[in-house]
Amino acid sequence: MIVIDGRILRAMLPAGRYGGMIDAIGLHLAGSLPRYGIGTGLRLAHFLAQTAHESDGFSTLEEYAGGSAYEGRDDLGNTRPGDGMRFKGRGLIQLTGRANYRRMGVLLGIELEADPQAAACPAIAVETACAYWRDRELNTHADRDDLVAATFAVNGGLNGLKDRRLWLERAKAALFGTPAPMPELRPGDTGPAVASLQYALRRAGHAIAVDGRFGPATRAALSDFRHARGLAVDTVAGPSSWAALGV
Repeated sequence: MIVIDGRILRAMLPAGRYGGMIDAIGLHLAGSLPRYGIGTGLRLAHFLAQTAHESDGFSTLEEYAGGSAYEGRDDLGNTRPGDGMRFKGRGLIQLTGRANYRRMGVLLGIELEADPQAAACPAIAVETACAYWRDRELNTHADRDDLVAATFAVNGGLNGLKDRRLWLERAKAALFGTPAPMPELRPGDTGPAVASLQYALRRAGHAIAVDGRFGPATRAALSDFRHARGLAVDTVAGPSSWAALGV
């Protein structure tokens, strides 16, 4: 079993960068992560990557913006004047909006709606991130090493994907010494890992759908990509394809 503490978090940081909340966060991770089933190498790596991005490299547990962008957002439950600032993003995974504070508070038995600042306390920040992770079934994406699906589940989009990818590489290096390999994929395969392949091919300029199905369009795009890069034409996405795609 891998124990996550401040030492692992520090190993993730680029040289010269200071994660001011590392010691406070590290005190609570080891006890909380196993209770939420976040214990395998890939699950830990993806959890750390997403939380590192959301907390600016473990530097803050409260978003820097004032929260005015959330004012009047009915979809977040911000129906009262001042709710945008009152319920701005806090925690390791930025809990945002009155409705989400209320829901997470009920889930954990903590009164967060009446005391939203509590969400920025290290112990609660770790607990809400772990609860969110389990509630959104993010372990299923981590098990497939699918950063795109995990990011979409956390963010509701793909904002900051490049930075999250860098954090994932650093988390894997800190945990494993070397990054865990991407899976080998063949035509007919389906699932989040295929979606990651399709996303990487789209980023490389191939106009294909990201639907998680390794069909004829994905096969043709992969063949064209490998040919353009001077690689042997192959319909299997293995180590050489992933490396050339920068994944």
